[in-house]
Amino acid sequence: MSPMCSSSHLLPPAAALRWRTEADTAAFAARLAARPALRNAFVELRGELGAGKTTFVRHLLRALGVQGRVKSPTYAVVEPHETPDGLAVSHFDFYRFSDPREWADAGFRDVFAAPGLKLAEWPENAAGLLPEPDLVLRIAALADGARAVELTAPTPLGARLLAEIAE
Repeated sequence: MSPMCSSSHLLPPAAALRWRTEADTAAFAARLAARPALRNAFVELRGELGAGKTTFVRHLLRALGVQGRVKSPTYAVVEPHETPDGLAVSHFDFYRFSDPREWADAGFRDVFAAPGLKLAEWPENAAGLLPEPDLVLRIAALADGARAVELTAPTPLGARLLAEIAE
């Protein structure tokens, strides 16, 4: 038995998807938005520039009922949203984040400690400051315009979400 298969080194649950069109992205976002466990999840979005991270967030927020313009918080770092039923959603973009003091100064620790959904693009730029994500989406743009998406679920909440959306 290889070390990766031993019970002490189990990999988190994972799934692979292919979004051929933006409608596929929207359909997946709607499936995820329908899961009550998402309400207090932390979702990391990983991928190169132009992979579709912000597009996915837009579709997810729309599926949750958020109205109005949904923009990338590249310069603000975080963009708060609220769904019609009162769910607080914090959309982070750590692309330009480089100073750990900004974490404390901006009160991000308090945002992550509060109830609600947290979505983070470029989480690797805030490594060591972020809590463990419940769900990680790795999105890669393919030559044909489709997106390859790898989902991993490092926490029990994430594993539950992954199992529910895979049904």
